[in-house]
Amino acid sequence: MSADPTFESIINQVKVDVVSPTHDVDNARQLELASRCFATDTVTVPTKEMYEYATKASLGDAVFHDPSTQALETHMAHLTGKEAALLVASGTMSNQLAIRTHLRQPPFSVVCDGRSHINKYESGGAALHTGAHLIPIVPSNRHHLTLKDISPHVVLVGQSAPTRLICLENTVDGLILPQSDIVDISQFAHENNILVHLDGARLWHVAATTNTPMSVLCAPFDSVSLCFSKGLGAPMGTCLVGSKAFIQKAKWFRKAFGGGMRQTGIIAAAVAYALTYNFPQLPRVHALAKCLEQGLRDLGVRILSPAETCILFYDPSPIGIGYQEVQDSAAALPRPITIVGPRLVVHIQMTTEAIDDFLALLRTLKEKMKDGVDGVTYPPGPSGTDAKGGYPTAQF
Repeated sequence: MSADPTFESIINQVKVDVVSPTHDVDNARQLELASRCFATDTVTVPTKEMYEYATKASLGDAVFHDPSTQALETHMAHLTGKEAALLVASGTMSNQLAIRTHLRQPPFSVVCDGRSHINKYESGGAALHTGAHLIPIVPSNRHHLTLKDISPHVVLVGQSAPTRLICLENTVDGLILPQSDIVDISQFAHENNILVHLDGARLWHVAATTNTPMSVLCAPFDSVSLCFSKGLGAPMGTCLVGSKAFIQKAKWFRKAFGGGMRQTGIIAAAVAYALTYNFPQLPRVHALAKCLEQGLRDLGVRILSPAETCILFYDPSPIGIGYQEVQDSAAALPRPITIVGPRLVVHIQMTTEAIDDFLALLRTLKEKMKDGVDGVTYPPGPSGTDAKGGYPTAQF
């Protein structure tokens, strides 16, 4: 029986093919671009092996029950020493679910690091979703928050919004928070009826660098957010971990936020592959980052923040180069390199060749400036800005 002509027309309108005829070449090109991108570690792409493993996952509805997703959540709870875990779409959703679940009724304030994602990169989510007031703090040691930094800003009495949550981030800008300081902050918080949440998007790097089990790193916190697409190379996904009661309530808010995903087995399997095969690569990543840092120092480039893990910040102005010149020159290479501002991120799909090529580019630019090829040098501009690129030359 033939379909109605009108419906046939609608079928033809609905049809779409998102797979390019050259998808194999295109995907290989994307991997090439990722391997030469210093902008962030979220650019990593799933490998063929990850996809093949993911296709073996269960096909349940995760709002109700999906075996592969449940297995991942159970593993994450055990790994972190918490009672329960919840797979969500992103780190932003995970952090905002934690804040909303912990804070039951405004007015409340949340103390956090001024550099943190919760403060700078989550679209004002704490105010939007929870009605919470953020109190961002600048670390006095220009490295990490300490109890000495936090305690004067915590609101315990008075008419201001009382502090009911402290949010830390580890790593922050690639820098590791010493566990001893975390324990001090957590003890102070709990003594004052304040909860503590960790944005542990890159906590994997801390575990790999310090040889500390995840359960130990997570122990001082009431909840932890752990990202799988930063550093570990999964296509998406974050786990929020905490007590059973906390996770049960977070599930309600996940649904309200529009995050009740369905057949997530394929995501859980990609994450499982990343945990099993990509986490062991992090020591190599850190070694590459330190190699990059040393190469920059050898060229006379100023290091603003060292490569304790996978991230460092640099300033090329001491060799007469601006950020924009570096960015444009790197993009113009026969095999382009992606650079954005002062931050350099090394990841599991980055190659030694990319680092060597980037250092060679800076060496070439330095020689051109030394020889006066363009006749102009670019010293640091006013207020700590680079006169040519406009990016901050000091960031912590």
